Parts: sequence; structure tokens; C-alpha cells
Amino acid sequence: MYSDLLQSLPAVLTFANFAAVIIGVVAGIVVGALPGLSATMAISVLVPFTFGLDPLVALGLMAGIYNGAMYGGAIPAVLLRIPGTPAAVATSFDGYPMAQKGEGGFALQVAVVSSAIGGIASAFALMLLAPPLSKVTLLFGPAEVFWVAVFGLCSIIFLLGGSVVKGLISACFGVFVSVIGSDPILGVDRYTFGKLEMLDGINIVILLVGLYALPPVIDLLETPLKTDGSASDNLGTEPIWKALPRMFGFWKTWLRGSLIGIWIGILPGAGGSMAAFMSYNEARRTSKTPETWGNGEPEGVAAAETANNADTASALIPALTLGIPGTAVAAVMLGGLLIHGLQPGPMLFRDNPDVVFGFMWQFLFGAILLIFVGGSLATNSFAKLLKLPRPLLGSVIIVLMLIGVYSINGRMFDVYLMLGFGAIGYVMDKLKFPLPPVVLGLILGAFAEENLRLALRIGRGNWGVLFQNTTSLILVAMTLAVVFGPSLKRRFFKGKKIEGEG
Repeated sequence: MYSDLLQSLPAVLTFANFAAVIIGVVAGIVVGALPGLSATMAISVLVPFTFGLDPLVALGLMAGIYNGAMYGGAIPAVLLRIPGTPAAVATSFDGYPMAQKGEGGFALQVAVVSSAIGGIASAFALMLLAPPLSKVTLLFGPAEVFWVAVFGLCSIIFLLGGSVVKGLISACFGVFVSVIGSDPILGVDRYTFGKLEMLDGINIVILLVGLYALPPVIDLLETPLKTDGSASDNLGTEPIWKALPRMFGFWKTWLRGSLIGIWIGILPGAGGSMAAFMSYNEARRTSKTPETWGNGEPEGVAAAETANNADTASALIPALTLGIPGTAVAAVMLGGLLIHGLQPGPMLFRDNPDVVFGFMWQFLFGAILLIFVGGSLATNSFAKLLKLPRPLLGSVIIVLMLIGVYSINGRMFDVYLMLGFGAIGYVMDKLKFPLPPVVLGLILGAFAEENLRLALRIGRGNWGVLFQNTTSLILVAMTLAVVFGPSLKRRFFKGKKIEGEG
């Protein structure tokens, strides 16, 4: 399996693929540096424009954007105490005090080096862990794949945090959208409301753009940011090779943050924010000078940025092997894979090894390029982005969304559909309904239905076929643990607490 990894390397080292990663990293930093925008939104807008591209070029752009955006969020977090992305909140704790002391340039250099280290560690984790896991999943039949899809849906509903009911409603909405169109076996129309445009079902790109790209842009236009941007005028940035020796003492923090980020990334429903906070708290707990944290401690920036970048590629381990995304960005990336005819899951590594392993290399290159692209000159330039007028930026993004969606099939119906999903996404966002279960419901709903019907046809209609082997039973047990585990844990610990108090 690892020989496929090495054999895919030459294909990645072409000019087009390498340029795609570089462009993606630059675009990702720009998006991450603008508060209100995120990697999820950027990739959602990008996906429609990648239809005609080679899959590796398209995936290289996505990998670059993901890596770049996670670092880009640190720029406004350090200079304005406004995190560009949710994962950069912990970065502002010490980054902003450093900027106030005239060390904003050094804080951003600590952020970019730490982000690169976290991203590199995450890419290696993806390369080392995904191939053996995919080998196991190749043994799965339709019944096991059905249970994997059910486990993925339950994981994102029950482990996402917040309201389980809202997560369940979101997932059901996604599953409902997945069954719209003509039945693939019986040919019966399902929920098409007489519209010929819906016979082929809902294109996942339209859903992604509407749900993930439109709501943040509306927010951007609703709440224009008012800042003086004075902190970005004079960062006092020195060449990165001069700043590096001052960072060598952070190696334990880098190692710890990388491990935390990788672990959080693999867990479905967690994400960069949780990884950054856990890494920050753990680094502060083990620090010899915890009293300096929160007042401009560079190690705090290193802890947060290492972890929130270490969850990038690792979030794709369950996504690529099982079709279960660890984060919202991974869910959007699954959509990107689908439009290029790549079905995430057990068969992906067997049928498309050149693309999937090339994608892993692109993640590694994207993380390394962060140091060069986010160097001294670039950091000063990206900091100027904070002065861009918000209405202009929001208008440009909306125009790109409309062009991208219209170009899919060349019809206005898709644009109206996207705007409809955008309105639904905006309302869901305001009512705190999680969006990742919708995307996962759309992806895994059709996946589960197809494999359930296939398993039942093999078993000649006998539902017992779903419970006939050990793998299926293990997956059922894992699903039950995800569903009932949190409530049992709360009840157990509550009982212990009452007993202890007594």
C-alpha cells in the first residue's frame, strides 16, 4: 500500500499541480485573514470552478486553501484580537498582547512556523494511518458499509456538541435532500414536485455553496468591521531565519500540539477550535511560567497554531477511508471528491490510488509552503488585507458564487436552488442548527440507502443479513456506544458525584 504512496509522487510534482497548491495556500491565507470568511466557505465557492480541472489540480487547490486558511486566521487574531477563523480564538490570547508590545511581527512568525509544523505532522499522520485503515475497510460488504454510514451519521449528530435534537433535524434534512430525484432502481420520481430539473437529484455543489458560502457573506455585509488597522502598519518583522532560533525552545509545545491536533482531527464532530484550546491549556498547565500566559507569551501562540493546523489532514483520515468527515471542511472536501467521480470510502484507495495518495502529498507540500508563502514580506502584505472594504469583498464573493453555480448546468434553476439553500443555511445558522450533519446526511444518506438495498437483495429480503457477521455487530455496538454513551457517562458521573457529596 505504501508503494502506491511513493509511485504517486511524480504525478504531484508537475507544474500544474504544484502551482495549484501554491495558489491555494495564498488564497487560503487571504480568506483566513479576513474575519467572517473561512476555509469552508472558500472551498465551497471554489468547487463549482473545478469541474473542468484535473482531479489532482482541483484537490491541490483545496489542500492549499485548507492549510493557508488555518494560518491566515492568526493574522487578525494577533493584530486586531478578532480571530479570522474560529480555530484562531486561542491564538489571540497571547498574540494580541504581543502586538500591543510591538512584537506583532514575531507573533505572526511564530504562528506561521507553528502552523507549518502542525500541518506537516498532520500530513504524515494521514499518510501513515489512512492506507492500513483503508486496507481493512476493503473487506467490507454492503451490510458493513451500511453500518459505517449509520455510524458516521450518529457520530456527527451525537458528538458534534450542542443540541442533539438540532443535529438530528439537520441530518434528517440532509438525508431527505439525498433521496430527491428518480429512484435509481425502480425509476420512480421522489419529491421532485414535477420539476424536470430535479429528476437527477440535488447536485451537492449547489447545496454546499448555498449552505456554507452564502450565510457568512450575508453576515459580512450585515456587520461591517470597523477597525483602525494601525497594528498592521508597522509589524517590525525581521527575516524568518533570524527569528527561528528564538523558537527552538517551543519543540515540546510543537510536539504536544501536533499530537493533540491529530487526535482531535480524527474524532468525528471535533475540530480546530477544540484542538487549539486543548493544546493551549495543556501547554500553559505544564509551563514553568504560567503567570506570563495571556500577557504576550509566544509559546501560547505556538501551542494554539500548531494544534489547529494539525487537525487539517488528520480530519481526512476517517473521511477518505470511511466517508466520515472529522470537520466541516472535510465534509465539503468530500463533496469536492464526489464531483470528480471519486467516492470516499472503502473503494477509494483501491480504485484511485494515484489521486488519493497524490492528495496526501499535496497536503504535505501545502504545509511546507506555508513557511515560504507566509514569510516576512508576505506577512506584511497579508496584514494590509484587513483594510479591504467589506461591502466590496462580499459583493465579489456573491458574484463568484452565482457564476460558479450557473456554470454547472447553465441554468438559472440551480441559482435559485442555491439561493434557497442559502436562506435555509442562514436561518439554521441563526437558530444554532449545525450545518455539517446536513452535508453528511446528503452524502451518507444515498450511500446508506444504496448499500442497504444491495444487502437486502443479497439476503433476498431477509433483514438478518445486516447482523450476520462480526464486523457488522462491532459497527452496531460502536453506533450504540455513540448514541447512548454520553447519557450513560453523564448519569454515571452524576451518581458518583452525588455519592461523593453524600
